[in-house]
Amino acid sequence: MRILYFTRDYTPHDFRFLSSLAQTDHKIFALRLERKNVQKEDRALPPEITQVLWKGGKHQVNLLDGPALLFDLQRIIRKIKPDIIHAGSIQTGAFLTALSGYNALVSMSWGSDLLVDSDRNPWWNWATRFTLSRTKVLLGDCLAVKEKAASLGLDAQRVVLFPWGVDLSQFSPGPAGNLINRLGWQDKFVLLSLRSWEPLYGIDVLIKAFGRAALENDQLRLILLGGGSLAPMVQSMIHEYQLIDRIYLGGQVKQADLPGYYRSADLYLSASHSDGSSVSLMEALACGKPVLVSDIPGNKEWVTPGEEGWLFEDGHVDSLKTGILNAFREKNQLPLMGLRSRQLAEARADWQKNFVKLLEAYQMVKGNL
Repeated sequence: MRILYFTRDYTPHDFRFLSSLAQTDHKIFALRLERKNVQKEDRALPPEITQVLWKGGKHQVNLLDGPALLFDLQRIIRKIKPDIIHAGSIQTGAFLTALSGYNALVSMSWGSDLLVDSDRNPWWNWATRFTLSRTKVLLGDCLAVKEKAASLGLDAQRVVLFPWGVDLSQFSPGPAGNLINRLGWQDKFVLLSLRSWEPLYGIDVLIKAFGRAALENDQLRLILLGGGSLAPMVQSMIHEYQLIDRIYLGGQVKQADLPGYYRSADLYLSASHSDGSSVSLMEALACGKPVLVSDIPGNKEWVTPGEEGWLFEDGHVDSLKTGILNAFREKNQLPLMGLRSRQLAEARADWQKNFVKLLEAYQMVKGNL
């Protein structure tokens, strides 16, 4: 088949999809809607993938760009004649494809597009419903996405669920490496957070909870990776709680370096207010790390309290603080939890196994045309 893979931006997750698709017998074309941050790591496309040049993919787009992009997308479709267009997120690439009139659309949800963005306002809700009404198959990564799509009018039989998963050979248990020694944290209890510093990911909740926990336990340390629009607030809170010597700010980290950071931590944290099957959560599990994450539906599908880690009340600072202190008290149980985490990842988060579901979705579309 000739498949046009149409994504909003080009992320490490897109690279993983395209790398696997490159190993199939399909002819794959890649189309990028926008380039939001030219400073971020940007891997080359796999050589087997044909990059499509068009009006998009050069800078961040806005509503005024819509007509020109739609017209050019229709030109691309006439030129390539794809058997399937695999597009996401729902209100960007998939929406534009739906507007084009193309009828073999596989829409891929990125989690928050359905769980959060569809309820932003009436226009976003309409765009979501319109896209789903013209979607042959929806790709989702958790039950929460399937249920939300059904509430917006999509037949549940047209949803293919699979967690995107991770490379279990890359993300695996191993020694901590040099970072902990370099920081002098060998005898400390090290937490790890690597979600973006944006409101959706609860970075304010995380810093406040860690700050309050650190006031009660001087053994706590935090590796804080990433960045985002809330950086001034994060820096202010670090000074407010006098955490300069207790937090390591690692900035943006290359995908290849991530396993070392997971292995350096005793506990993985996420205070996200919305997630599907979080890739970073699966990476932590694959590295054999216990986790402490918000009790949102996507996380509940992965974490059984007391087995792979714990849940805390979403958005509740004191609940997360209590969870951190409880994990420290029960640190003798963490190695067993880590073993369970790895077992769960091997059972459910293996990208090589889960990728087959994508190919099955493509066949569903062909069978329904």
